[in-house]
Amino acid sequence: MVGNQEVLRPGVFLMRTLVVAACYYAAGRLGLLRSLVVDDAVFTPIWPPTGVAVACLLLLGMRAWPGIALGAFLVTMSIDTPRLDAIGTVAGNTAAPVCAYLLLRRVGFRTDLSRLRDGLALVFLGALAVMVISATTGVGLLVLADRLAAHDFWVVWLAWWVGDAMGVLIVTPILLLLHRTHWPPSLARWKEATAVVLVAGFLVPLAALSVMSLLFLVYPLVIWAALRFRLAGSMLCALFASVAATVAATEGFGPFKGLTDEQVMMKLQAFNGTLALTALLLSAVINEQRNTRRSVEQACQELAEVLEHLTATDAPPGRGPRP
Repeated sequence: MVGNQEVLRPGVFLMRTLVVAACYYAAGRLGLLRSLVVDDAVFTPIWPPTGVAVACLLLLGMRAWPGIALGAFLVTMSIDTPRLDAIGTVAGNTAAPVCAYLLLRRVGFRTDLSRLRDGLALVFLGALAVMVISATTGVGLLVLADRLAAHDFWVVWLAWWVGDAMGVLIVTPILLLLHRTHWPPSLARWKEATAVVLVAGFLVPLAALSVMSLLFLVYPLVIWAALRFRLAGSMLCALFASVAATVAATEGFGPFKGLTDEQVMMKLQAFNGTLALTALLLSAVINEQRNTRRSVEQACQELAEVLEHLTATDAPPGRGPRP
């Protein structure tokens, strides 16, 4: 039995590494469908592999990092030739999620995002703070290799940093949610869920493609989804809206029509960032309030049972407790 386990361990490790790498690579190819290029720098408004990497580390632990490194290497080699700066970019794209995982574990992060502190930790530690590593490493190496002009450093750095952070803010919560979802889901609220989907299917394309700049209409939809379906509803709506806005921005449609590349990037990043923050933090607050209310109701029920038991025990001899 021990011998069989020793034989299986390398096989399990290899299979886990290949699965993580395949997920990272698939997310990377999906993100590159809407990429922007400045000189030789390739970046995207939303970089899903970073969210996949952080989610894999939170669910599998440090055992997932070889798969992340392999996936980052495959994605980088699919858009670049094997150079020293490309290898450094792979190292930065691997180190950033690993540091995010270590920081989140240090502060007691819970993968169910049931507390406001979990949402704040994911936003400020897992996304905004740590993704400075990957952005600085990747853009800095491009400048040192003379593949990016020095005056374009901060523009590309900001886009790279926001893209990685958006991957964590949008993709990671959805993957953590899918991991905890029990199938099949309850059918009790299918009617309202269908209504949310229909409204989103009409409102989001309208907001993203209308030249009247109606992107603000997405926020009431996200708030409705968060109040009724919590993290699942709000993050899926945010993902749909962010993808629609990214497509409109890269094609120059709707509110992004007639803007310069820098203006398009800033407007898109501001919309995606505020939308993701609203959806994630609002869902975390709602979850925390519901958990608190549930705990109070349970405590009141237990107290009522204790009082009923004490009343029955203190009843005079020969008389039972009052009906």
